[in-house]
Amino acid sequence: MSLIQLQDAYLAFGHIPLLEQVNLSVERRERLCLVGRNGTGKSTLFRVLCGEEALDSGHLRMQDGVQIAKLAQDVPIDDDRTLFEVVAGGLGSHAELLTEWHQSSQTLATANDQQMARFSRLQTRMENEGVWDGSARVDKTLSQLKLPPEARLCDCSGGMRRRAMLGRAMVNEPDVLLLDEPTNHLDIESIDALEKAVREYTGTVIFITHDRAFIDALATRIIELDRGQLASFPGNYQSYLTRKAAMLEEEVAQQRRFDKELAQEEVWIRQGIKARRTRNEGRVRRLEALRAERAARLERQGSARLSLGATERSGKLVVETENLSFGHDDQLLIKDLTTTIVRGDRVGIVGANGSGKSTLIKLLLGDLVPTSGMIKRGTKLDIAYFDQERMQLDPKVSVRDCVADGADHVTINGQSRHVISHLGDFLFPPARVHSPVSTLSGGERNRLLLARLFTQPANLLIMDEPTNDLDIETLELLEELLSQYQGTLLLVSHDRRFLDACVTSTLILSGDGRIEEHVGGYSDWQHYLRQQVTESDQAKTKSSRSGQSKRRSAQGSTLSFEETHELKKLPAQIEALDQTLTALTEKVADPTFYQQDEAVVAKDLQQLADLEKTLSEAYGRWEALEQRQGKAG
Repeated sequence: MSLIQLQDAYLAFGHIPLLEQVNLSVERRERLCLVGRNGTGKSTLFRVLCGEEALDSGHLRMQDGVQIAKLAQDVPIDDDRTLFEVVAGGLGSHAELLTEWHQSSQTLATANDQQMARFSRLQTRMENEGVWDGSARVDKTLSQLKLPPEARLCDCSGGMRRRAMLGRAMVNEPDVLLLDEPTNHLDIESIDALEKAVREYTGTVIFITHDRAFIDALATRIIELDRGQLASFPGNYQSYLTRKAAMLEEEVAQQRRFDKELAQEEVWIRQGIKARRTRNEGRVRRLEALRAERAARLERQGSARLSLGATERSGKLVVETENLSFGHDDQLLIKDLTTTIVRGDRVGIVGANGSGKSTLIKLLLGDLVPTSGMIKRGTKLDIAYFDQERMQLDPKVSVRDCVADGADHVTINGQSRHVISHLGDFLFPPARVHSPVSTLSGGERNRLLLARLFTQPANLLIMDEPTNDLDIETLELLEELLSQYQGTLLLVSHDRRFLDACVTSTLILSGDGRIEEHVGGYSDWQHYLRQQVTESDQAKTKSSRSGQSKRRSAQGSTLSFEETHELKKLPAQIEALDQTLTALTEKVADPTFYQQDEAVVAKDLQQLADLEKTLSEAYGRWEALEQRQGKAG
């Protein structure tokens, strides 16, 4: 039996079905990515799977004893607990005891006799109730996700809070882990750590994300929720796109044939009373069935139509800085930055959360005054700014007034358009435009901010994390628009593929004030770093071998005959092990691997672990023998 099964699942809010006779089977150790447009019901499906939402009809079946944990989109911001307490909270009934023991252990250095006795009692309870394993899991999870145990959740950045809540979901090692937009607000380093943690996780993972690089790195299967239907696509994201395009083409062709047949029957029925004679009653009933089917058809949601208002070109110089520095509270965020941005440059800004990316933007905009150094802005700058906090959106006003400030029309590229028509380009139906901003989802707020932003003619576009909460289709449209933008672009983003598509140079903030500038996007920077590491390793290896060779010449060998023979054979053995390991790693990475029988999967995974251990031991033995060979007898 599958780990989880949905059979003929139906769920509707109002007259719109989010799940319509949906069937889904989830197997052990699968990594499923759930995709779909904003508002299609992805998060609702998660609530169904973890028992928070009941189906209107159909069945949800699970194997006995299956444990499910979920990372929600929203994370608490006013929680005063330490990160250790937050993560330990995922252990359920043992969480309180483990937290109490941890807090007691932090005061041992200054503890009195009474406090020492209390600590001893807690240790005894930990042993009697078998909590030590949970303690080890908490420590491992904190280390994996790079979380400082004593930091307070309310004092942490959004990215660190999200990592803490992920650790809480993972620490009890549930059979099924549900991750709803896990990469939102994470910096790239945190996303890499998350990818590693999910890849090493032995349970089943189902995740919702718009990060295409994250999908390609982890997904063994992609499932799409579209107009109440669930479709499965084994393979990577590019394979999904190809098969989905073919499905949509076939759907359009079928609808054209259906509409043509319906139109012919409508012509026939209008011919008069002869169409209603007894011998034609069957045809009339068939027409009524066709009409009902057409009325029930759910049309695919349209695509957003994005366009930027044109304006006159800026001067050639956009921004120039010389030895620019900024800091506060004894923390230096920007140190001695010297750079020049000219008209048409497309600059990505990358760095860990808290490293100063938004601060740099505010300095360049003139919203902050530098501590030292010079900043010069060019002439004829028309600036449009997308801020990640969406502070430009007043939650009390309507969607319509947020964009048009009470007017009926907005001007786009010199042409007047009705505000409702403009909002329709950003997928807001007429019935939604009078809703207050406070009722919008995260994705809707992002689209609204884009709709507002794109009414402003701009030759300098500054975007701070524009991709958060956008569905993949809208994200790719924005990506295409920015790639064709003729003005100057400054882009802060943690979406690696989005950066690669949109920018031609990158500023990397190290977190200690230093800023490096590299040509190309994120992948180009990573290639540069790997090249530097490779060259450094090669230089160290060459130096080490040279030193060992000199020592062997001067001192002679201390190995026995058998060990000398073993040393000669080891390189070939290591090469053979490495080739076998590479082949098995590629096999395990194949999207269809986890669709095999569970026993076969477990056997191959164990073989992979054994091979990695054997190869590591062989390398260790080789190094030890070479070192001994270089020593004097």
